[in-house]
Amino acid sequence: MPGRALFLSAALVLLVGCPGTTPDDNLEPSAEPEPTVSGPGPGSLLPFRPAPDDNLEPSAEPEPTAEPEPNAGPEPEPSAEPEPDPNDPALLCAPTAAPSPIRRLTRTEYNHVLRDLLGIESAPASSFVPDETALGFDNNAAALWVSQILAEQYQEAAEQSAGQTTQQLLALTDCDPAVTSEQTCAGQLIADFGLRAYRRPLSPDEQTRLMTVYDAVRAAPGETYVTALAAVVEALLQSPHFLYRVEHGTGDSDGDGLTKLSDWEMASRLSFLIYNSMPDDELFAAAAAGELSSLAQIEAQARRMLEDDRAQPAFKNFHWQWLHLDPIDYLTKDAAMFPGFNQTVRGLLEQENEAFLRGITQDGTGSLDDLLLSQTTYLNDTLADHYGVDSTGLGAALTEVTLDEHRAGILTQGALLSVLAKTNQTSPILRGVFVRERLLCEPLPSPPDDVDIQPPDPDPNLSTRERFAQHTEDPNCQSCHELIDPVGFGLEDFDAVGRYRTTENGQLVDASGQILYSFEGDGMFNGAVGLAQMLAAEDKVQNCYVSQWFRFGYGRQETADDICALDYLKTTFDESGRNIHELVVALTKTPAFRYRRQEEVTP
Repeated sequence: MPGRALFLSAALVLLVGCPGTTPDDNLEPSAEPEPTVSGPGPGSLLPFRPAPDDNLEPSAEPEPTAEPEPNAGPEPEPSAEPEPDPNDPALLCAPTAAPSPIRRLTRTEYNHVLRDLLGIESAPASSFVPDETALGFDNNAAALWVSQILAEQYQEAAEQSAGQTTQQLLALTDCDPAVTSEQTCAGQLIADFGLRAYRRPLSPDEQTRLMTVYDAVRAAPGETYVTALAAVVEALLQSPHFLYRVEHGTGDSDGDGLTKLSDWEMASRLSFLIYNSMPDDELFAAAAAGELSSLAQIEAQARRMLEDDRAQPAFKNFHWQWLHLDPIDYLTKDAAMFPGFNQTVRGLLEQENEAFLRGITQDGTGSLDDLLLSQTTYLNDTLADHYGVDSTGLGAALTEVTLDEHRAGILTQGALLSVLAKTNQTSPILRGVFVRERLLCEPLPSPPDDVDIQPPDPDPNLSTRERFAQHTEDPNCQSCHELIDPVGFGLEDFDAVGRYRTTENGQLVDASGQILYSFEGDGMFNGAVGLAQMLAAEDKVQNCYVSQWFRFGYGRQETADDICALDYLKTTFDESGRNIHELVVALTKTPAFRYRRQEEVTP
């Protein structure tokens, strides 16, 4: 209905405004406010930042400034905090926090929230424009721009979601409009559903404005109680308070420029870290009771959540982005070079990796060493045949198997090795860059503009090492490729689809490799297993893994303010036997997780 759409657009302008403001707030942020999307429709409410033309450098971007929080009612009286453990390493860091940018929901988070909020399993955000990545992850706040197209996609998804699920919303309240009144029941549903959508209680003013939307739509010809509620849901799903994780804290009482997060904000930080989604019922209840204030309370919730199967998508999300595995979804290979590689095999490689990660992260005992050195994987008869290993006793279902001496951990899995290769050949460059940047946290410069970056064509008379030799011989390429190619050559015992090999073009494969200038000693290793063993023994790899989790978990780059927190995370991770669950728990205990910087606001 065009008339209803125009009305709803106007009503929403009055309803949501900008994050953290009400019509009565005459406060101007110290930073210049962001422009809004122009044009009609509810999408015009979204903060709009045009995408940058150049590659994003997060540390150079200005941080979005959160304005004062609307009056959401008094915070619940916190329960008595247990005495802090004086030996807790987290307390060794003085309360400090780098700026915490307002974080927009990523496509993954949006899908998970709609699933948990409305029961929608269709993952509508998967068709949104892709999220920009920074530092290897798609949840870096500095890169999460909102384009005009994305604003329109938010509008369309809100309309469709509201239309699909309004009847289900009626079950959220036991209020019967035929017995009480439609007005009363609408108000109750707005309060209950609004709390879950905004992940905090609505302020009285917000409830009033949502009731204004309901009343106006309900009074229009042809509209019903249900369609008026649908308009309210549509409005909520386009509000910045739904699409962004807006945080203000409890106020700066110590004069140190920091503010502790409220219980509601802590519930969201925990849920988006561990579930990549909105808080569950237990977190909402804890926030309402004021029981997310102390380290002990936060840790107890984190441990509970990590034992829940809902944590598994977040573990996969981190590891797939860290390992750059997303291209497996659309990977293809040259049919002439690899005739056995098809969509069935591609899908099985993906399933093998998912099962491998789940086996390590599910029970709480898995470690970084397991990721690198595990002698276990999951195969069925088809995947075993692809790898050229014995398929005796295997059927169609993936089954846990023990690897032979040629394989160990993530570096010898077909999914990763296939992604780090070209369609018709292996790529020592892709594999070497991957090890340097993702496992050692050593960023490499981009190649000069005048350098041909196309790999040499396959030659039946030459090995890959021989074809790539010019990189280390050409003075224009030597300085970078002596860091890259020797690492990638050490993975030449696996072909471009992840199969172990000892020969190439009739020649013996030379899988000797070297990591120069990173470790003490000469950095020599032989083959993928030798590389995994070397990496597992190096503190630099452990520290890089911690840094990657920091970037993913906090949605930003580490800064000088985070040195103590990072030291605590690295020490805790090491002392836990490099246990992955313990690292995630430690992430919830740092001042960077529990505080935010109080932004200055100019009246």
